[in-house]
This record gives sequence, C-alpha cells and structure tokens, in this order.
Amino acid sequence: MNLAYKDIKHTLGKFLITAMGVGMLLGVVLIMIGVYRGMIYDAKVLVNDINPDLWVVQEDKMGPFAESSKIHRDLKNYLKSVEGVDKTAAYTFQTIEFPLKTKFTKAMIVGYDVFGEITPINPKRLIKGRNINKSHYEIVVTDKMRYKIGDKIKLLNDIYTVVGITHGTVDSGGNPIVYMSLSDANKIQFNYTNPRIRNDRARGIKANRDSDLVNTIVVKLKKGYLSDLVAKNIKKEFNKNVFTQKDELFFLSRHVIEKSSKQIGSFTVILIIVSTIIIGLIIYTMTLEKMKEIAIMKLIGIPNSKIVNMILQETVVLGVLAFISGNIFSHLIYNKFPKRVLLDLNDAEILFVIVLVASILSSLIGIYKVIKVNPQEAIGG
Repeated sequence: MNLAYKDIKHTLGKFLITAMGVGMLLGVVLIMIGVYRGMIYDAKVLVNDINPDLWVVQEDKMGPFAESSKIHRDLKNYLKSVEGVDKTAAYTFQTIEFPLKTKFTKAMIVGYDVFGEITPINPKRLIKGRNINKSHYEIVVTDKMRYKIGDKIKLLNDIYTVVGITHGTVDSGGNPIVYMSLSDANKIQFNYTNPRIRNDRARGIKANRDSDLVNTIVVKLKKGYLSDLVAKNIKKEFNKNVFTQKDELFFLSRHVIEKSSKQIGSFTVILIIVSTIIIGLIIYTMTLEKMKEIAIMKLIGIPNSKIVNMILQETVVLGVLAFISGNIFSHLIYNKFPKRVLLDLNDAEILFVIVLVASILSSLIGIYKVIKVNPQEAIGG
C-alpha cells in the first residue's frame, strides 16, 4: 500500500489548491527571471542589428549609449582613408515623446543615411513594407505602435509617412525604436523656435550650428583586418575613441542596465528564498495536521521508514505539481507585460532543481516531528 497516494487521494482538492498556490509564486519567480533575460536581450537589439566592427565616438567618451557623444558627420568620409576600412555610416540616437493614436509614448529615433552603406534596420525584423528610400518624410516604426503602412504621423511641423513596420525593435530601456533619415532626425533634434533663433543671432551664434553632428560613426572592415589594430590607427590619426562591437556590448551590460539588472536579480533571489520558506511551512503544516493519523499508524505497527517515505513522496509530488502549475501560469501571462519577458528552458530546469531540493530539505522538519511522535497520542495518552 502506498501511504502517500492514499493520503493525497483523501485530501486531493486541498492538495491541488496548495500546489497551485505555491505554483503561482514560482510562476512569479520565472517571470522575474524572464524580465531580467529580456532586459539583457533588449539592451543588445540595436547594437546587434547594426553589427559593425568598430564604433567611433567622441574623444574621452564611452558613447553613444553609455555616454553622450558628438562628432562631425563628415568624419565618415575621412575614415575611408584608413587601411582596412571598408564601409562607414553615421548615426544619431535621440529619445522623444512619440505620438500614438490615442496617447504619447517614449521612443528612440535612430537617424541614418538612407543611401549609406550600413543600414540599422535588420531585414529579419522588417515584417511589413520596405526600408526608407527617400531623404525626407518617411519613417519606419515598430508593430507595437499599432500604425499601418501609409499612416501619417506628425512630428513638430512635418508629416511623415509610415513605409515599414518592424518587430521586436527596442532600445535598452524597452522603448520602441523608430527609424528616419539622418536629415529628418537632425531637424527634430536641433529644431529651434523663432525666438530662440533670434536670440542666438543676437549673441552671434550661428543657427543650427550642431546640425552636422552625429552621435557615432560605425565602421565595417575588409576581410583579414583585426578590429583592435584598425581601432588603434583610427584613434591615433583622428583623436577619437574607438570601440569594438564586443566593447559596446560590454558597456551596455555594465554601464547602462547594470543597476536595473542587479535590482531585478536581487528581487528574484528574495522571491526564491521566500518560496522555499513557504514550501517548508506548508510541508510542516501538512505534517502537523496528520499527527493523529501518524500516531495511529505507529500504534498499529507501521514502521517509521514507511511514514517518512510518505512525507517525502508527498513533498516531492507537491513540488513537482507546484513547478508545473508555475510554468503554466508564467506562460499564460508573460506576454502581457509591457517589456520583453524571455522564459528560458535552462532557467526553468535550474528552478526545478531548486524547488525539489528545497522541498526535500523542508520536509526534514516534518520528518523529525514524525519520528518523535508518541504512539500513545492516538489514544489520548
């Protein structure tokens, strides 16, 4: 006779509800891990989509994402003289309040030379429409903005036509990315009111003096050339900071999202600890509720080993059911979150091992109580 099976069958409804309750907590743990994974992934989307060999930024700066950077746009032409350089392109990045149909949302505008050699738009992410092929008034947006091909969007005093829609394009903060020509992006970034222009003229400041500046120039190398060596030559000749693709990804994880990822990671660890404690309390409570029955079992001669096996089996079944329900719960709600949530199989496997170990360790308290119970308690002794 399997005592665990008989006991679970006797209180099946209560046992399943308990497992589902613990499972929802485990589901939240999986979601938090997924949020962390999603944050890391989002931070690398734009950098990986552009995927150059080198990033050229302002001297003594870690830009363009970890720190602000401004360099002259025409530097991309001079970089062609460096041995090993194959293609170059200039980009600007700016965050604005972007109009949706019923509200505004924060979005990153990526400005680039639409007739240039390197496009920031990943063809695999372009799900509808086409790339920009005009120097003015065309824009590519993400599908989450719910625009359609041909829709008109007003930015400042100009009207832009949606010509393409991408999927999964976000910046390191999870904000959607929109693409437009470099000239249009600079117009938005350096748009000044008439009073500001008159004031600047009175001060002897040239209007739109910054319109020829960009945040970075990216470089693709010819085959056979080493990134570190070419970067050293560019830095020496043009007095600019030059970083490899690997460096830029490191800056994103270390300087841009480090605090947020640490905070989410710490909260996840706390949730796992709390889940372990709750599982232990549930197992202990379930054991206490059966003390009378356990005393009777001992009185009729059932050995401690049989009773200990019952507690262990119930604990493992509870942990497995909780983990299954937690997975179901997390997969039902993960796509409802505003930011990307990545549920990784390896994370689920690790959590499963943690749940099993925690459940078995938690059952030791109940097992200790079982061993110490006096059979005379069954008859009120």
